Amino acid sequence: MSVRVNSEIGPLQRVICHRPGPELSVVTPRNASDYLFDDLLDEEASRAEHQRFQAVLERFCDVREVLDLLSDVLATPEGRDFVLARADEGLSARAQGLKAAELARLFVEGQRVEVSPVRGRSLVKILNATGYLLPPLPNLFFTRDAACVLGEHALVSAMAHAVRWTEELIMRALFVYHPLLQNAGFAYDGTVERRVNTSIEGGDVHILREDLLLVGLSERTSAHGIAALSETLFETTPITDVLVVLMPLQRSAIHLDMIFTMLDRELCCVYPPHFSGPTRLPVMHMTKGHDEVVERPDLFTALKQVSLPLEPIFCGGARRTQQEREQWGSACNMFAVAPGQVLAYDRNDQTLDALSRDGGFSIISDEDFLAAERLPSADERVVITFRGSELVRGGGGPRCMTLPIERHDVTW
Repeated sequence: MSVRVNSEIGPLQRVICHRPGPELSVVTPRNASDYLFDDLLDEEASRAEHQRFQAVLERFCDVREVLDLLSDVLATPEGRDFVLARADEGLSARAQGLKAAELARLFVEGQRVEVSPVRGRSLVKILNATGYLLPPLPNLFFTRDAACVLGEHALVSAMAHAVRWTEELIMRALFVYHPLLQNAGFAYDGTVERRVNTSIEGGDVHILREDLLLVGLSERTSAHGIAALSETLFETTPITDVLVVLMPLQRSAIHLDMIFTMLDRELCCVYPPHFSGPTRLPVMHMTKGHDEVVERPDLFTALKQVSLPLEPIFCGGARRTQQEREQWGSACNMFAVAPGQVLAYDRNDQTLDALSRDGGFSIISDEDFLAAERLPSADERVVITFRGSELVRGGGGPRCMTLPIERHDVTW
């Protein structure tokens, strides 16, 4: 098998990313909410920040670009036929003369509807309305949302919003037709899921251990989606326990990885109000071979009962005001390249202070890291920070921007 991910923290071998490009320019103040954005991103600044982020990743692992992988697939007759069979007829006709790389960009950057000269004075023309045969994908740089790897199986998300359905199609094509992504089959295939009450997205799915999954029931991942995924995992994988965090329906917490990420074998970062005290979120426990779903007092109790006790480091430190501000700035959304070695935005000072003070992490800027001759040793805890003032406007962080497809297993 070419894919294998059995934890959130195993030493990273291969990851899929996408550097944002012209597709960002489709987002305007008028349609931002339609594209699921709260703000507008500058293309040049976003690309520069992402390039720096990717440069750090490349010192640890093999980084693959979505556009390159999709071009590889579209260069094969079977891959091209699969993708175009699911596209608009007008787009399929346009694609006949395009090379694989051009067609891949078309799927990411979108294809506008052209107004023919015969209809030059149509209402569409007069009102300057814009339509697309294929919608641009400004969210694609959040590659984790659309797919993930669970063990040796692939999960293609059933995206909650139709504006992102093309991302599902791309991910399915990659995991079916690309030789680097051969797998044991789909744990879930969102491209065939169109029930209105069934969705699941990769930002809510955390594989904590080979036998243990943590999932957020959120505005983008439904109970039906979690139930369907759990049933398949229990039947076809080593997973025996699924913990479900019942998320608040808040824009600041659209996915579980906005309020929780694992950092090391015994450490995680959390947004405190959701995991301790009177406002802590309910946690449900499903076990293979048992029909009963059990409610646990809190996440940390539930984790102890499955022999994975974790200590929390508080996003934003001790003050509620800073916790709220930095959680909004994706402070919880970190990405582990190895146990105790994580990437984070440099903007969240109080969270970085907590990591240093309470977790023993050294804080290193991307500049210093890229200039260093050696990588951190296996026993060093380190946070590598990079500028994300533009990227964070998209509503996500380093975990959102990474789709790990191969990690070394962790010794517990």
